[in-house]
Amino acid sequence: MRLLIVGTLGGQLTVASKIAMDKGASVTHVDSNEQALAVLRSGKGADLLMVDVALDIRDLVTRLDAERIHVPIVACGVTNDARAAVRAIHAGAKEYIPLPPDPDLIAAVLAAVTDDSRDMIYRDDSMAKVVKLAQQIAGSDASVLITGESGTGKEVLARYLHSRSLRAKKPFISVNCAAIPENLLESELFGHEKGAFTGAMARRIGKFEEANGGTLLLDEITEMDVRLQAKLLRAIQERVIDRVGGAKPVPVDIRIVATSNRNLTDAVREGTFREDLLFRLNVVNLKIPPLRERPADIAELAQYFVQKYSAANGLPVRPLSAEARRALAINRWPGNVRELENTLHRAVLLSTGSEIGIDGIMSPDGVRLDQARVSGAVAHAAVAAEQITRNLVGRTVAEVERDLILETLKHCLGNRTHAANILGISIRTLRNKLNEYSGDGVPVPPPHGGEMRGAA
Repeated sequence: MRLLIVGTLGGQLTVASKIAMDKGASVTHVDSNEQALAVLRSGKGADLLMVDVALDIRDLVTRLDAERIHVPIVACGVTNDARAAVRAIHAGAKEYIPLPPDPDLIAAVLAAVTDDSRDMIYRDDSMAKVVKLAQQIAGSDASVLITGESGTGKEVLARYLHSRSLRAKKPFISVNCAAIPENLLESELFGHEKGAFTGAMARRIGKFEEANGGTLLLDEITEMDVRLQAKLLRAIQERVIDRVGGAKPVPVDIRIVATSNRNLTDAVREGTFREDLLFRLNVVNLKIPPLRERPADIAELAQYFVQKYSAANGLPVRPLSAEARRALAINRWPGNVRELENTLHRAVLLSTGSEIGIDGIMSPDGVRLDQARVSGAVAHAAVAAEQITRNLVGRTVAEVERDLILETLKHCLGNRTHAANILGISIRTLRNKLNEYSGDGVPVPPPHGGEMRGAA
């Protein structure tokens, strides 16, 4: 956590600085907006600005925007002046903190800014394998490619990797290649010299230099232009970069982590991604399975998000009802963990009883999750599962389990992943069961429909 404090406020910001350092933040203190801009341009960087409300915050925000420097601002004042707070918020500050500072308040602000989930929340075997591999290679400097659908937690895993590396005390810098216009991305990554192009008012250190000694995350790297990929390849191979308009190479010491929600082999085949760059990045591939393929994680993550958003909103932690847990378990989660998080955030805010019931588990358009449209195969499988469980008397547990698995698989048209998701077991466990049944001569539905066969 890098904190840049701007202004004096009679020494009160120095007290805030001491509190922040006690909480583990790295603190830089300057007196003016101009000095703050100089620090940010220099590559020292900051995750948060705490600014004296007496300074011209609007001017600072405008100048930061002009140079595409995105850092949240918190205004600070020595009184509880509501008008000063409103002016600061209107000028672009995210929050207003009265001084002298309250240690708990400073800690809450720092926690909010650095909420990067360095702990992985998982229980499913498929996710456990990914995390184990991440732990094994965390201490190396090897480039890592993290792949998976949108919302699966690729950046969370990247931060987890950094926090367990030998570079953990150095910066973790993230660049979203899809969010920055193509003509600006080169300057954002490699920096520029004064006058290199229209609007380059001063030398600006890029993300490569800002991440020096630490980790640089290139998020959604397949969105990068092929021409710029060549410059990136040189930076990775030779550990030097060229600022836009610069006259000499600048050495850098960083670890590269890249993410993509696309199939990079397809991108190479289509000519939109360089094959040699893929080889350089893909030293280790951490492939995160979608949430629908890690059903055991749903309940674990749901409980985590309930606790997180209950605490954030000052609400009691309510347990999820059995009906709510069932609705979460059978949903397909096309938005993955991000969608699950938003759903539980809404549930925490909407629920009023002693537990979070099914009425609080809503889709984004306000429809109860269990009433939202689901695929025919999933709906039939859920009905089949209910019908089977009604007739249990006089049968062994193994027989009931076998029939439940086979009927669910049949109504999923042989789709192993869908069936495992509904049954709440891992795909590996399901396959082992099917192999066992086949060995006993029990017909097993083949993948993707078709005639029954005696092998899984």
